Amino acid sequence: MFHILLFEPRIPPNTGNIIRLCANTGAALHLISPLGFDLDDKKLRRSGLDYHDLAAVRVHAGFDACRAALAGARLLAVETGASRRYTEMRFRAGDALLFGPETGGLPAELLGRIGPDNVLAIPMQTASRSLNLSNAVALVIYEAWRQLDFAGAGGP
Repeated sequence: MFHILLFEPRIPPNTGNIIRLCANTGAALHLISPLGFDLDDKKLRRSGLDYHDLAAVRVHAGFDACRAALAGARLLAVETGASRRYTEMRFRAGDALLFGPETGGLPAELLGRIGPDNVLAIPMQTASRSLNLSNAVALVIYEAWRQLDFAGAGGP
């Protein structure tokens, strides 16, 4: 359905929450090394609860390795300060949604490679710096999935 890419994530509970989010939305999670934790970290396991077996999680040696593995997927980055809101994007099945590390966002060089038309922002109050990573991923993945009429979801 969708691919969520975390570039050099640092905080285990955020990644655990995103694993759980991926299990519930059908998104595949791609972790781009280096990671700021060990995948066996107790905090990661606790926040992901028993969802690890229900989510597709891959670790990539770096951004270029991840990009090669997702050849053909449209790459969209979510970053503070972008000029286009995530709600303005027409998402497609198979899109790859890239999020930066909690400590500083995506590097300018990487954003330059992606291009400004594919960098999306989440609106916030002027004095705010950023949202929690797992909250940001949740907002964007649910909007993308909503646009596809929640394809594959059970229930209403």
